[in-house]
Amino acid sequence: MESIHTDHAPEAIGPYSQAIKANGMVFASGQIPLDPATMQVVAGDIRAQTERVLKNMKAVLEAAGSSIEKTVKTTVYLADMNEFTAMNEVYAEFFGTARPARATVQVSRLPRDVKVEIDVIALA
Repeated sequence: MESIHTDHAPEAIGPYSQAIKANGMVFASGQIPLDPATMQVVAGDIRAQTERVLKNMKAVLEAAGSSIEKTVKTTVYLADMNEFTAMNEVYAEFFGTARPARATVQVSRLPRDVKVEIDVIALA
């Protein structure tokens, strides 16, 4: 088991790793829309926040020797399910023809009151 860390994604804001690589798989912790340089939430709507989350996730996966294309499962946590369509449009741009399994749920609150968080399981 290997703990993954990259400076190209936000530091973990709790007692966890950005990702764990084990048995040919990468288990990436949930990413929220923090700018890795400032550790501040990016300004903007659900589209801007989703884009930042997925850029962060891409960096974590690449640090683990994986990629967005090797993703097998995602979970999307939304603060407001009414923003599903806008989130989904940005999500589709990142994943292209790669169509991992996915669950999307609305939650009552996310860290730092962001609009979206996404976690990923991928092949290493």
